Amino acid sequence: MKRFFIVLIAVAALVLTGWFGLHVSGGGHMLASVAIPIKAPKDLPDTPAEWRGKIDYKALDRQLSDLAQRPEMAGLAVAVVEDGELRFVRTYGVADASTGAPVTPHTLFRWASVSKTATGVLAAALASDGSIDLDRPLTRWNTSLRLPGGGEERVTLDDLLAQRTGLTKNAYDEKLEEGQSPELLRASLALAPLQCDPGTCHTYQNVAFDAASEILGEAAHKSFSETVEDRFFLPLGMVSAGYGMQRLTDARDWARPHRGLQVRPVKEAYWRVPAAAGVESDIVDFATWMQAMMGARPDVLPSPVLELAHRPRVGTARLYGGALRQATSDASYALGWRNFTYAGHRLAGHSGAVSGYRATMIFEPSTRTGVVALWNSDWGFPFRIPFTVIDSYHKRADSRWLDLGELPPVTGSAAATGPATVNLKE
Repeated sequence: MKRFFIVLIAVAALVLTGWFGLHVSGGGHMLASVAIPIKAPKDLPDTPAEWRGKIDYKALDRQLSDLAQRPEMAGLAVAVVEDGELRFVRTYGVADASTGAPVTPHTLFRWASVSKTATGVLAAALASDGSIDLDRPLTRWNTSLRLPGGGEERVTLDDLLAQRTGLTKNAYDEKLEEGQSPELLRASLALAPLQCDPGTCHTYQNVAFDAASEILGEAAHKSFSETVEDRFFLPLGMVSAGYGMQRLTDARDWARPHRGLQVRPVKEAYWRVPAAAGVESDIVDFATWMQAMMGARPDVLPSPVLELAHRPRVGTARLYGGALRQATSDASYALGWRNFTYAGHRLAGHSGAVSGYRATMIFEPSTRTGVVALWNSDWGFPFRIPFTVIDSYHKRADSRWLDLGELPPVTGSAAATGPATVNLKE
């Protein structure tokens, strides 16, 4: 009942217009199906008359409109925060190609690995409370994770969240996708190959990373997902944000996964590792999360918590692929968080990908300017959107990240299915 009253208080506090049907869960059980007030489109900067700032929003809108017409795309939602303020919200394409339902500002998409940012700041918040010790070895927690050579005796929670387990990249993700139990997979990682000695290098994980859901839930004395929702999402007014496949697919307005314009089956695998890839929300709440990560809500996420979570722990390889990979440098990983340099600007955030969905949240901390984008296809090209926005903010005249002329011409087969892409699990 306590959680139910928390939700009712949050609802009453949101003096907004428009309504969104949301199933609110607590303790693993449905408590209610309540009408949650959310911002109506008229309250959002979603028309040219409302776009003000250094960024050329009209040019950006034209570029995004053209991008959304590509056969590799289905739907797209983009929001821009400039100098800490929400300045642009726009949606394109379809949430469901089979019905023609359009993407709206309140269409739910998956965050994929951007979910790790919530895990990292929860760990930092609990550490700041004194509820956990980030330097405590994993063996001191009730976790299913086992590492080769008893590495769990040396690897700390800080190491786990900074992706320093030493395991080969994305260890056992394919077994998770086959439907195997995350808990059993974590136990069997004791027999997995190592890329380096535990604690000495960065190797990106999902199955191992989700041991954090066991540890942080234990420390908070309730489920990991409820802890994140109660501590962050509800106080921030992010009523569309939460965890779980059913929560997405029961929503009134949600983006189906696509390959090109073919609707694909929804795959549950990465919801079963919620700390690694379990969050969904609409683009408005995704933008609210970015603003909180920028420090806009110290009442919910104080600056010492953000500083602890975002402080680089380990150097990583360059991010993305192709031209973006060459344009970025000095990359590092924090607690479920990335930092890197682009064109002399220090950027931060995370990107993610699961089957049929992509997500990115990239911003410049010094100017509190950045982008969140969500799309329901496997195409990686839109990962360039934040770099276009950063270039526009800094008046870089030669920016061509969204120049579609460099793409191969559309053929009949490409128009039907779209191309396959890589980096599925990051």
